[in-house]
Amino acid sequence: MATVKVDYQTKREALKKAYLKPKSKRPATSARGLHHLALICGDIERTIKFYSEVLGFPLVELFENRDLKSSTHFFHDLGHGNLLAFFDFPEDPMPPTRESVGGMHHVSISVPREQFTRIQGELDRRGIEYFGPDRVENSLYFKGPDGELLEIEADPLEVMEGRALAQ
Repeated sequence: MATVKVDYQTKREALKKAYLKPKSKRPATSARGLHHLALICGDIERTIKFYSEVLGFPLVELFENRDLKSSTHFFHDLGHGNLLAFFDFPEDPMPPTRESVGGMHHVSISVPREQFTRIQGELDRRGIEYFGPDRVENSLYFKGPDGELLEIEADPLEVMEGRALAQ
């Protein structure tokens, strides 16, 4: 069976030409922002402690899941009106996460340089393994309490690897 070699760079360039418009020709987005991203956790208290104590994202709300009385829905503040939410399903255990088409790869969160340094120190102190820093010392990847892949980066919002996004 013959293998077809794909020129991925040519494919990316064709997609950019077809769909990526200069900012001056791009319509305004219809969104105000990301209200919240909801993940599933296995242990509420472990998750709250990790996101509050290790990452410094305060818990801002916790209540019963409207769809399932045994489930709890809670939110951590990421700043600028952005929230990271979690559900637990104690009476309906979920299988471990897996990367798959349509699934989530990782959550990347921008933090100021001093918080980046603090979080890296906290990961070291707790023996939590991470990959990085990479991309000019601005990025760390590590797993959250349920194996979710997280990235913290010291790049400001709308910047990646020193390059402005959405410009």
